Amino acid sequence: MADAALPDSNQLCGVVISKLTPHMKFPSPFLTRRSLLGLVGAFVAVGVAQPLSSLAQKPTIPVIVKDTTSNYWQIVFAGARKAAKDLNVNVPELGAQSESDINGQIGILENAVAGHPAAIVISPTQFHALGEPISVAAKQVKIIGIDSAADTNAFVSFLQTDNVQAGRVAADSLAEAISAKFGKAEGDVALITSLPGVGSLDQRAQGFKEELAKKYPGLKLVADKVADGMATTGLNITTDLITANPNLRGIFASNLIMAQGAGQAIGENHVADKIKLIGFDSDDKLIGYLKDGTIYALIIQNPFRMGYDGVKTALEASQGKEVPKTVDTGVTAITKANMDTPEMQQLLDPLKNAGK
Repeated sequence: MADAALPDSNQLCGVVISKLTPHMKFPSPFLTRRSLLGLVGAFVAVGVAQPLSSLAQKPTIPVIVKDTTSNYWQIVFAGARKAAKDLNVNVPELGAQSESDINGQIGILENAVAGHPAAIVISPTQFHALGEPISVAAKQVKIIGIDSAADTNAFVSFLQTDNVQAGRVAADSLAEAISAKFGKAEGDVALITSLPGVGSLDQRAQGFKEELAKKYPGLKLVADKVADGMATTGLNITTDLITANPNLRGIFASNLIMAQGAGQAIGENHVADKIKLIGFDSDDKLIGYLKDGTIYALIIQNPFRMGYDGVKTALEASQGKEVPKTVDTGVTAITKANMDTPEMQQLLDPLKNAGK
């Protein structure tokens, strides 16, 4: 194979200047063309200089999450990692080790900005506390928000799950399950929410109730329970609902922890045939409940897409392309009937199926 043509001295000078001057201070009155060419020659002679093609470095887009130890955020990272490979981008995976470490995330954001990346993707740990730091950062670099909002208008684009729509999908799935068993969408149903005052959970409850009222007048919400974030409490609430409501035909447990507890209660009481359960998100336990029919459907978010599209959107924004102000990354209802398709397996277990 013939050697590639070498760049002339003008081209090489331009490359060296562009690459070195952001990081090195030269005494410009004394840095002549002759001395710069000598510097280039020295680099080449000792083998320090990289091939010209590699001097054009890949864009860097840090992804900052709330908690690097969480399975959910590892899925976000997996999506970002796939985007990095597909789009030829460097994607540092950053974040604190707890969602409560607000100051830690602010420090990570400030350090990321200091590295002069092409853009930054971030999921703010706390709405009010991250507002000002993101606004300040956005004066220097384009910021893409994912999953959770902040008290700022500085996001170039914001990607998240539409939790009101997720509640609607849960209501539709519950109506489908009850109709399949009893011939029509009629009977008593219940809602179990994990914690009070959590925006995403309140929005799921809102969508669920609105959809029942709008489309399924035959389904009567007889219990709207709020727990304490513990699976054991979800188990106890569901057990009490089974005992107190002999005509109960369906339950929506609106997050993973409540779905675990409710699933255990349905299984232990052997009532899966007459009480249809809709859960939210997935782990090995919930996938097992889906397989054996304890849970009729899981409403699944798409954190993998959130990570992938977050990086993709950030790259496009850094290139001056127009990007959407908001993006709904979607929810999907997965049932025993469709869970084995490649698309649904990707959603149920994205870390495994992304080839991590």
